[in-house]
Amino acid sequence: MTIKIGIVGYGNLGKGVECAIKHNPDMELKAVFTRRAPESLKLLTEGVKVFSYDEIMSKKDSIDVLILCGGSATDLPVQTPELAKYFNVVDSFDTHAKIPDHFKAVDEAALEGGKVGIISVGWDPGMFSLNRLYAGAVLPGGHDYTFWGRGVSQGHSDAIRRIDGVKDARQYTIPVEEALQNVREGKNPELTVREKHTRECFVVAEDGADLDRIREEIVTMPNYFSDYDTTVHFISEEELLKDHKGIPHGGFVIRTGTTGWEDENSHVIEYSLKLDSNPEFTSSVLATYARAAYHLNQEGQKGCKTVFDIAPAYLSSFSGEELRKHLL
Repeated sequence: MTIKIGIVGYGNLGKGVECAIKHNPDMELKAVFTRRAPESLKLLTEGVKVFSYDEIMSKKDSIDVLILCGGSATDLPVQTPELAKYFNVVDSFDTHAKIPDHFKAVDEAALEGGKVGIISVGWDPGMFSLNRLYAGAVLPGGHDYTFWGRGVSQGHSDAIRRIDGVKDARQYTIPVEEALQNVREGKNPELTVREKHTRECFVVAEDGADLDRIREEIVTMPNYFSDYDTTVHFISEEELLKDHKGIPHGGFVIRTGTTGWEDENSHVIEYSLKLDSNPEFTSSVLATYARAAYHLNQEGQKGCKTVFDIAPAYLSSFSGEELRKHLL
């Protein structure tokens, strides 16, 4: 059985999903939906049509899973619950503070439609979330630490681009090296978000835009920048394309803890990622969870799920027998 995938949005994430589908032989790209003029997009996959977002409902019987590739600031809070009534959906909603509300909205819609919606899929939230859970379960008396970067955050960059007067932007999240080293040495420091990371923004403004206003909107933006030491640089479009063309990222999930009757033995669990392309890696995780959404719905499950709810075997294209033989 080939899983028929639809992509909503064809930016960096959507293009990454298209590439990921190519490497998953049990998947097939059926359609791409966009709010731009469909004829303006040129896909990499031959024979696949691009449709206006307004036409999406006409395709609900020919698509097994929609992968939603919009931004978390304004797109996904509307699109995911809207579409979860009619499609199995997967998104990468990454505004951590708003995940409970997003889950509730998607759960209500997916239950009503008898579909499966998997939200907040990627590497954080996503793969990092799983590793925090696993490590915390193994070392229950320990401490969790997550460091991101140095790398470009798609969600934060998108949030800046939504500001009036901003033409383009890249936002880098940078770990504070001293804090990272203290954690690795098992010192268990108590760290505020400001003490763990800094944020650096490179912004191309529209001609005549109020730079002071843009800077103030960035550094005071709740859930994104207000809790961090944030530096804003205004640069030319040429500089952005030359010096910030790539979208690298990565980070570390670290759990420290002890075992023994008197807690005499110390342990450090560390999971790390070093990514050349943040969107392409995120897209690969999205495609993996699209497989899970399809098979879960085929079994009769419905409602909203997160990575915590999905058994690992659902992520693989291999059978249980193959997994036990080669990976266990």
